[in-house]
Amino acid sequence: MELVLVQPEIPHNSGCAARLAAALGLKLQLVEPLGFSLEDRYLKRAGLDYWPAVELVVHADWDSAARVLALGSPRPLAERLRLFSARGGRSLFATGFQPDDVLVFGSETRGLPPELLAQHPEQRVYIPIRPCVRSLNLANVVALATYTALVRAGVPLPENDGSYAPDARRDQDVRPADVARRGVLR
Repeated sequence: MELVLVQPEIPHNSGCAARLAAALGLKLQLVEPLGFSLEDRYLKRAGLDYWPAVELVVHADWDSAARVLALGSPRPLAERLRLFSARGGRSLFATGFQPDDVLVFGSETRGLPPELLAQHPEQRVYIPIRPCVRSLNLANVVALATYTALVRAGVPLPENDGSYAPDARRDQDVRPADVARRGVLR
């Protein structure tokens, strides 16, 4: 399972997604333009000292990301996409998931691009909320959706007895820009 944030704007939310990706051993992919720099101190702070454990890939645009993501499974990418939207689709709790699904989340103010949602209307997923609430915080949606999808797909969660064993690289002042790689086909 992979996490994709399309044009995220708030460094804290992306940092929280990175920390979640590190905790679960998932790849985090960011699609530009980003509303912040990978050198942003708030992004680094939200990810704490977990950046060495984050597999972070940055793509120039959605088309570039889609080409790379398509290589991740024998299943067609169009079947693997789960496009999270505050408007329409199937409830997260009524959606089936597979271990090779790609969970895609939009920007904090605009959500996913309308053309992407229009191309894949059957892949839309929402989290139920009351009509008086516009949307949930992106970091909350990513966490809730990811854990729900992993459990529903039968993917084992990490074993944890409550202990903490810090990554050996935690004191190296690793920044998001240090671990990010460009998503390009070779």
